[in-house]
Formats: sequence, structure tokens, C-alpha cells
Amino acid sequence: MAAELAPGKWELQSSENFDEYMKAVGVGMAKRLIGNQAKPTVEISIVDGVWRITTSSALTKVEVSFKIGEEFEETTPDGRKVKTISRIEGNKLIQEQKGEVDTHVERQFSKDNFVLTLKAKDVVCTRVYKRV
Repeated sequence: MAAELAPGKWELQSSENFDEYMKAVGVGMAKRLIGNQAKPTVEISIVDGVWRITTSSALTKVEVSFKIGEEFEETTPDGRKVKTISRIEGNKLIQEQKGEVDTHVERQFSKDNFVLTLKAKDVVCTRVYKRV
């Protein structure tokens, strides 16, 4: 179900606890200030089983490509190097990032939006994106 709902272009509508999440993963003050001001757009496509997620803001553009169930190396938008593995559970795309600080990334899709939940240490961040 996630594969049917995910493709498209999305823009950030709301964000809760993002600064605390960035602190938990070790992002410095300057990058946190920029990150808190950014209003990213996300483009998702799936071609021949390969997911491509492009996250763009005024200052950065980060693109990852992966297949469900296959581990891949990723540089996160804040510059961390992690190894990520993805799985689908119903309408959710779930990614486990292993690195200096492990992170759980979950995107729960519906027709009109997706809710991005980021978990690191004891911190949970929720960001809502609306389909453009």
C-alpha cells in the first residue's frame, strides 16, 4: 500500500520537536538553526522496485535510492553517514539507520499527506508533509 501512496511531490506543512531530534543525533547549533528554518519538499518515485527519495530545500538537495530489504549507505541531510535498511508495513515505509546515533525513520502515507516520525535516543519528532 505504501508503494501506491508514496510517489509524488510533497511539501512540509508542520514540524514538532525537530530541534530536539537534531540535538539527539549530534547536529551543531548552526546547522540546527538552518534546519529549523528550512521548508523542504520531498519527491518520491519508484521504478522497477527502486525507491528514489529526493529532499530539497533552499540550501540543500539530498537524494537516496534503494530497494526494500537491501542495506545501503546514506549521507543524511545533516551530513551523518549511516547504513540504512528499509521495509514496508502496510502504508508505512520504515527505515532503520545505523551509525554513530541509530535512528528510526517512519513515513506513514495517506492519499493527501504523509507523517514522518523520526526517533533517536529518547527523542521523537513528527513532521507532516502535504501532497503538492
